Amino acid sequence: MVEWTDAECKAIAGLWGKISADEIGPQALVRCLIVFPWTRRYFGSFGNLSDSAAIMGNPAVIKHGRTIMHGLDRAVQNIDNIKNTYAALSVMHSEKLHVDPDNFRVMAECITICVAAKLGPSGFDANTHEAFQKFLCVVVSALGRQYH
Repeated sequence: MVEWTDAECKAIAGLWGKISADEIGPQALVRCLIVFPWTRRYFGSFGNLSDSAAIMGNPAVIKHGRTIMHGLDRAVQNIDNIKNTYAALSVMHSEKLHVDPDNFRVMAECITICVAAKLGPSGFDANTHEAFQKFLCVVVSALGRQYH
């Protein structure tokens, strides 16, 4: 079980209040699909993902990016029980979708980059970054739990 300090919880909640899931989610998924092209293989039903322009203009990518970020809202709301919050999602990604669990990590990296770019150094200082990084590591671990 992860121990959260009051400062970490405050930083995560504060950060979450400053960002828009509908903005950051699509940006992060677009970045993930462009920077890590092998992740595209899990999105064959999304249509054309052949190049950056196709990915950026793909409505299914935009929609799923929002879904991912709204899913993170569940972790923010259940910060003391992230593992159980994502238990069913871990099973689905492992057993039904057969997603490489490393993709959760690269998506977390893309989310971090998009949040940092949006908020800048004053809104995403080192302490906030540390708390958010810890939060995303816990989420990635919870999503990859079924694989262990």
